[in-house]
Amino acid sequence: MISARSASRPTLPDSLDRKLDAIARQPFRAKFHLRGPDRVKAEQSAPATLRLHARDLIGQRLASAEPYKDGKQTPYRGHPVFVAQHATATCCRSCLLRWHQIPKGRELTREERGYVVDVICRWIEREVAQPPGQKH
Repeated sequence: MISARSASRPTLPDSLDRKLDAIARQPFRAKFHLRGPDRVKAEQSAPATLRLHARDLIGQRLASAEPYKDGKQTPYRGHPVFVAQHATATCCRSCLLRWHQIPKGRELTREERGYVVDVICRWIEREVAQPPGQKH
C-alpha cells in the first residue's frame, strides 16, 4: 500500500520507469502500445490535457470503492489513457491491488489518484517518445 508519507511526495520518473519496466515484462501488458488514432491523439495533445483526461477518467471509472463493472470498465482503445491503463495495470481495482498494492473496497485517496495519473501519463510520455512499433 502507498504510505501517506510516500504518496504525498511527487512520484519520480525513475521510480515510475522501474515500475513500468517491471509491469511491461508481463506478456499481456507488453502487447499494449499507442497506435492509430490513439497515438495521434497522444502526439497532438498537450501533456497537461492528457493529465486532465486521465484524472477525469480515473475519477469516473476507477476511484470509487466499488467501480461499476469493475474489471470490465476500461475499453482497450478509444483514448490514449485507456490503452495506458491496460499497459500499466491501472485498468481495474484488482490490477491496482496486484501491481500497485492499492487496496480494493474503499475509495482511492487523493494521493492514490495522483499516483495512478502519474503512472498513466509517464507511460504515455515514454510511448510517444519512441518511434511507432519500437519497444522501450
